[in-house]
Amino acid sequence: MTAMIAIIGTGIAGLSAAQALHAAGLNIQLFDKSRGSGGRMSSRRSEAGALDLGAQYFTARDRRFVAAVQHWQNLGCVAEWNPQLYNAHAGQLSPSPDEQTRWVGTPRMSSITRQMLGDLPVKFSCRITEVLREDRHWRLQDDQGEQHGPFSHVIIAAPAPQASALLAAAPKLANAVAGVKMDPTWAVALGFDSPLATPLEGCFVKDSPLDWLARNRSKPGREHGVDTWVLHATSAWTKEHLDLPKEAVIEQLHGAFAELINCAMPEPSFTLAHRWLFARPASAHQLGALADADLGLYACGDWCLSGRVEGAWLSGQDVARRLLEHL
Repeated sequence: MTAMIAIIGTGIAGLSAAQALHAAGLNIQLFDKSRGSGGRMSSRRSEAGALDLGAQYFTARDRRFVAAVQHWQNLGCVAEWNPQLYNAHAGQLSPSPDEQTRWVGTPRMSSITRQMLGDLPVKFSCRITEVLREDRHWRLQDDQGEQHGPFSHVIIAAPAPQASALLAAAPKLANAVAGVKMDPTWAVALGFDSPLATPLEGCFVKDSPLDWLARNRSKPGREHGVDTWVLHATSAWTKEHLDLPKEAVIEQLHGAFAELINCAMPEPSFTLAHRWLFARPASAHQLGALADADLGLYACGDWCLSGRVEGAWLSGQDVARRLLEHL
C-alpha cells in the first residue's frame, strides 16, 4: 500500500515528526485525545484569559532547534521572555544569576503547536486505545470502538506510560518504554484583581511544596487582565498529594506562595488547578526515538531525550528520519 502514516499525539514531538514527513511528501493523519493541539504545551482558556499550565518557557541549544525557533519568531508565534527571575531558598528570595535566553509562545504557548499543525489532517477528541496489526498494515481503535486506517506506519507521540500501552504489538519497544518513569506535577493558577506588590516575575523554589512560580502577565502577549500567577508543585509533593481534591491543592499551594512572596496577598479572585500525571521524565535519556522498522511502528517524545521542549522537537525529527530511511 502507499505510505499512509498515523501519528498519535499533537504535542511538539508529534507535530515535529508530522511536519518533517509532510515536507517529504508523505500522507499523514494525526490523532489527539484532547480538543486541541499542544500536549503539555497547551494553554487553558479561563475567565482570567489564557493560562500556560504546563510548559512555562523553553530554551534552544541545538542548531536545528535554534533555526526552528527563529522561524517561529519570524511568524510571530514565539517571543523572548526576560523575567525578573529569583531563587527562593530557606525562605529567602535572591535574584537568579541564570541569564539563558527563554522563549514562550505568544500570545500563549499553544500558539506554537497551532502554527505547526497548520492544515495537516487531524482528528481531535479521539482517544486511541489500541494499535492493531492486520496483515501488512495497521488499524487504530478508539475508545468509542471505531477503527481508523489502514496505515502503513504508526508513530506514537505520547507520554511514555501511555505509549507503552499502545505498543503491545511490539513487545521489545513496549518493554523499552515501560522502563521510562515520568513524574507528576500539580499546577495551580491564581488571579488577583489588584497586582501583587512584588518585582518577582519568575522563581525557582527550594525547600517548599512549590518548585516554580511565574507571573503570567510578564510574558509577551499576556499583559492585560487580572494579575495571574502559575504555581507548579514539586514532583515529590505531588506524589504525596496525587488524589487530593483540587480545592485543597489550591489552598495548600496558595499558602506556600503567600509564605514565599513577602508582600500582602489578598484572597484570589480566580483559582484553577490541573494535575499533570506525566509532567516530565524522572531522568534524562538518550533514546532519540524508538523504532521497529520491520513492523513500521515508532515512538517519540520529550521522554526520549531531555524532557524539555527542545528534546520533544528533536525526538520528532529523529523518528521522521528513521521512518524515511526505511521507506
